[in-house]
Amino acid sequence: MKPQIRKIVIVVDETLTEMGQAVTPPVRRAAAIAVIENPFANKYVEDLTPMMDMGEELGRILSEKAVAALGIDGAKVEGYGKAALVGENGEMEHAAALLHPKMGTPVRKTLTKGAALIPSSKKRGGPGAELDIPLGHKDAAYVRSHFDGMQVSINDAPRANEIVVAVAVTSGGRPLPRVGGLVTSDINGVDGLR
Repeated sequence: MKPQIRKIVIVVDETLTEMGQAVTPPVRRAAAIAVIENPFANKYVEDLTPMMDMGEELGRILSEKAVAALGIDGAKVEGYGKAALVGENGEMEHAAALLHPKMGTPVRKTLTKGAALIPSSKKRGGPGAELDIPLGHKDAAYVRSHFDGMQVSINDAPRANEIVVAVAVTSGGRPLPRVGGLVTSDINGVDGLR
């Protein structure tokens, strides 16, 4: 089953200064967000395989668009995350089916790597609801400088029978990180943790 996409929204932010301090290089974050029809709205469906397949396709589409918006090669992306916002006639398991079983593989292919789990969140809401996309380093979960989030919303989505699905990528961690932990220069990127 192919996702029926009503719209795609791209959000890019670039932090140049923080607390009066220059951020060099600037930290850039981009989210590609799709508003899709929920094919299982208003009904219980035992087999969610079609939504898992949709998640795979959305992983490809959204990661490619997010990386293009960031303006760097996929291999240079440092952080990532994903999230879904289900309209009132859907269920949380619909978000889980989109985000978890198959979405990660095409995202990692776009980035040429991604040893760490992709942080994710799911929630329910209506048009204009805020969606927080958790972010982490793509190759090492213990890199504290990349524990972050990106908040997005779409004024007319999700409608009751829709789902908003997002993939976000970053060029770096938080601006001016200084809470310790593993630094990017010490990543081995093998186990997804360090």
